Amino acid sequence: MIEKFLEYLKSEKRYSELTIKAYQKDLECFYDYINDILNKKIAQVSKKDIRNYMVFLSEKGKKPQTINREISALKTYFKFLEYIGEVESRPTSSIKSLKTQKKISIPLSIKEMDKLLDRELFSNDWVGDRDYLVLQLLYETGIRRAELIGLDFKDIDFSQKQIKVLGKRNKERIIPVRDDILLSIKKLREKSPFSEIMEAIFTTEKGKRIYPKLVYNVVSSYLRLVTNKKKVSPHILRHSFATGMLNNGADINVVKELLGHSSLASTQVYTHNDIGQLKKVFNQSHPRETKK
Repeated sequence: MIEKFLEYLKSEKRYSELTIKAYQKDLECFYDYINDILNKKIAQVSKKDIRNYMVFLSEKGKKPQTINREISALKTYFKFLEYIGEVESRPTSSIKSLKTQKKISIPLSIKEMDKLLDRELFSNDWVGDRDYLVLQLLYETGIRRAELIGLDFKDIDFSQKQIKVLGKRNKERIIPVRDDILLSIKKLREKSPFSEIMEAIFTTEKGKRIYPKLVYNVVSSYLRLVTNKKKVSPHILRHSFATGMLNNGADINVVKELLGHSSLASTQVYTHNDIGQLKKVFNQSHPRETKK
């Protein structure tokens, strides 16, 4: 039944390969639990069993965020089972997520980004050009790591100064880019020993498309040279892009479209202005102040 569900996620819901693998792992763990501990079939699982499973996961040392993710996978799975008639009702329907402590992610400062995008920080060869463009695109467009990996030269429109990105669930979006990025792409293509045989913009030194771990290593290695922040993943560049755009007056709906968010709530996590800026806007915009 799991195989049927995963195929449904792939063909009907168009989930990414990484998401499908995560669902598969979560469901296999759940089946081990109901088979080995509960000795039940999937159609016999009750709401109490789901709650006990959450306790079981917690006792194994899993964090609330991880448990919530696994329960989310179960909710989607049982919804599918109900749809195809394998279960009469969903035991997960009224299960609430565990409360989690929100982590405040601090974006990179303009000073840190200026240091990071100093070309002298990178080697003067094709690899240096590649690494520089990786950081440029992640920060200046806010694209996701997977979107960056999937970029091909055909996705670049030099005349319109824009790139086409394939986001989550195979949704395409167009993002405007600055001349600096277009120049970096042209430079990389001229130097690349693989541009004639590879469609991908970013490749390894062996001519294969880059992979998530390599992007993480590139970003983290250079970020450690310019910042003392503990979190130096590719996402911090996306976070810094969104925060910078909003702080400089960009409409939140525009930022939502640029980031490829399906809901405004996802974009609102970047609206954490500091108290000084809030006071400034308050004093300038308050109806009582504008009368003075």
